[in-house]
Amino acid sequence: MKLIPAVITSVALVSIFTIWDGALKAVNPALVQASAQEIKQDMKDVTGLTTQQKIDTLIKSKGQFGSGDQMRRYFFGDLEPIAVQPGGAGMVVNLYNKANNVTISYCVTYDVVVALKKGKITAFAPNEVK
Repeated sequence: MKLIPAVITSVALVSIFTIWDGALKAVNPALVQASAQEIKQDMKDVTGLTTQQKIDTLIKSKGQFGSGDQMRRYFFGDLEPIAVQPGGAGMVVNLYNKANNVTISYCVTYDVVVALKKGKITAFAPNEVK
């Protein structure tokens, strides 16, 4: 018989805290929610790098073996192919990252990043993707 009052007390406490939390969110949503842009820009992921650090690392390692692996690891699932153009070892694929507004030119033959720029670029200059 002592179990029933304990359960009722627990349910009452949980309800009070849930209502109190909801009331705080309703009164001042800024307490609970920061702007998505601030969070995304400063947020580090499992790599331990911010988005800008990832882009800077790719810029430093473009043209080197392994830069394709870095690109896939950093932007897994976020890259959309937008164009193919002559360059690299025949053809390169231009991949656009909508979340960061960056276009990456990627040589599939050698698995390397050959160019990287801000914005949605369908064709890089020929001297950039050689």
